[in-house]
Amino acid sequence: MEFKDLEIFQLVAHKGTITEAAKELNYVQSNITSRIRKLEVEMNTPLFNRHRRGMSLTPEGKKLLAYSKKILLLTEEMKNAVQTNNEPSGKLEIGTIESVIHLPTILSSYIKKYKNVDLSVFTGVTKNLVEEVLHHKLDGAFITESDLHPDLVSHEVLQEELVLISDTRVSTLEELKEESILCFNKGCGYRARLAQWYKDQNITPKKIMEFGTLETILRSVVMGLGIAFVPKSEVKQLEKDGLIQFHKLPEQYSKIKTVFIRRADTYLTPTIEKFIETIEINKQKNYFYE
Repeated sequence: MEFKDLEIFQLVAHKGTITEAAKELNYVQSNITSRIRKLEVEMNTPLFNRHRRGMSLTPEGKKLLAYSKKILLLTEEMKNAVQTNNEPSGKLEIGTIESVIHLPTILSSYIKKYKNVDLSVFTGVTKNLVEEVLHHKLDGAFITESDLHPDLVSHEVLQEELVLISDTRVSTLEELKEESILCFNKGCGYRARLAQWYKDQNITPKKIMEFGTLETILRSVVMGLGIAFVPKSEVKQLEKDGLIQFHKLPEQYSKIKTVFIRRADTYLTPTIEKFIETIEINKQKNYFYE
């Protein structure tokens, strides 16, 4: 069995047709077909159901797909582990919660120094980002600190204060309890902190409205649509301009850390190692602490 056969098998499983897989690989269809048949002979079982609309995995094919992903991932780690070139290069896929205000500083420092790295950044809520890292879909992610999965390690990035914000009409915490909560989807660390405060106060929120971006949340607060629990560093200027006002919650809810997570069992390539080093260098320069 060749690694290339497994790569082709994965692509056909993903595309659902020999034609689409051949187009992406720039192979003739007969080559793809023969490689799949060769693999089925070696496995001594059909891996695909053939039908008019294309191909779908058999139960045995689904099992092989899971194993092939692990095999190819280990193969890539093996190559990285024995490479002699210590210069960061290749793809680096990082996830982040949307409100890491100092993220551009980290990215700029890294990209300017390591020009051979193809860096991609994806946004999401903490819970989803953790899952992406655990399933090897991301090399690492910036999340709000929480109970860490045993397969992950974390590197502290920054610590800051969360504040409850409202438009200028609302003046007391008692009044805030009647307002709609504007927040990200479930799995957001900030939302979880605010939910705990409501629970501890024996209050049930009147209404929860979910948004996809921090910018939309902030604009909606300014317009009087509701309240939000966000990093103080993100909204200082809005407060200074008189568009919103701050409401402080006790430290157990408001003090929060952002950490960078990665899998503990993956090989620490120069590319990710230097990324972590960039975080540490910027942190030591006190860029991230108010």
